[in-house]
Amino acid sequence: MGTYNLPRNVKGEGRILFVFSTKALIWTAIGAIIGLPFYLIFSLLGISIVGIIAIVLLGLIGFIIGTFKMPTTSAFEITKKTSGENIDDVIKRGIKFKMQKNRIYVYQNETKEEANDDE
Repeated sequence: MGTYNLPRNVKGEGRILFVFSTKALIWTAIGAIIGLPFYLIFSLLGISIVGIIAIVLLGLIGFIIGTFKMPTTSAFEITKKTSGENIDDVIKRGIKFKMQKNRIYVYQNETKEEANDDE
């Protein structure tokens, strides 16, 4: 019996430092950049360790957004509809939806029945 390679959805994801894909590294950097003002504020107050924790925590959140997929659970409505999709794709779609001011376009093909005027 031979060995077979199973197809995987890698979509151009090269690994950097074994843990980071390109997308995860970008999201981690974005999270760390968002945490940078917190570090500056806390360092002015003399508690720079709290600022460093904020940078690490927000970088970790960015890594999670760039790496993981939405879980498959039926506890919440959003996880029912988006299970198995990348978290960043769900966030991007949510932002697009909010930018359209929550408009949903529904196209229906309706046939109009003519009312009889004989009544």
